[in-house]
Amino acid sequence: MAALIQRKPTEPYEDTNGRARGGSNDGGRRELSDPPIPSAQLGLWLFMMAVTMLFAGFASAYIISRRGQAWLDIPRPTVLWYSTSLLLLSSGTLEMARRALRRSQLPALKGWLSLTTLFGLSFIIGQLEAWRQLRAAGLYLPTNQHSSFFYLLTGMHGLHFLGGIAVLLYALFQAAPATAGQALRGRINLCAVYWHFLTGLWLYLFWLFLSR
Repeated sequence: MAALIQRKPTEPYEDTNGRARGGSNDGGRRELSDPPIPSAQLGLWLFMMAVTMLFAGFASAYIISRRGQAWLDIPRPTVLWYSTSLLLLSSGTLEMARRALRRSQLPALKGWLSLTTLFGLSFIIGQLEAWRQLRAAGLYLPTNQHSSFFYLLTGMHGLHFLGGIAVLLYALFQAAPATAGQALRGRINLCAVYWHFLTGLWLYLFWLFLSR
């Protein structure tokens, strides 16, 4: 008799809100929720949004001031071309470091991270050299509006970039076989996002300085 008894599948029923729910054999629909965004990633995106708004405000003020009659043009230091090239190279070597990490090639990872750090520090040195060239030409922070904006924008960008170098150095020292796991991968990925963001930001500022 037991073999002849057919077990009826559990029917979906409605809850008090009128939404269908499945029975024991999953006859109803299940609501799938998206995985939560990691707090570090969310914090980085919020920070980059704040930095974008900060530089957008100063860039807008730069453009408006440049149209005024009191605007005095200043020479563009030639070293900016070299520092910009080094910054672009650093973004490329950082991507090579991420590639080595995905392949679990720790020696290559350390090498690419070291090269990225070297290019990043060279970029900062290039920015300081640009300041030296302006001072040699008698142009200081309070000389005129143009020099004030140049020192301010390059200085703020340099400070944010030094923060990226500090995080990159920390990741470099953590790149050991015992710690080469998901945490290191996430740290380097976040650092790469921030690094590329600052690279793009500098390219915009560089274009702004070159435009008349």
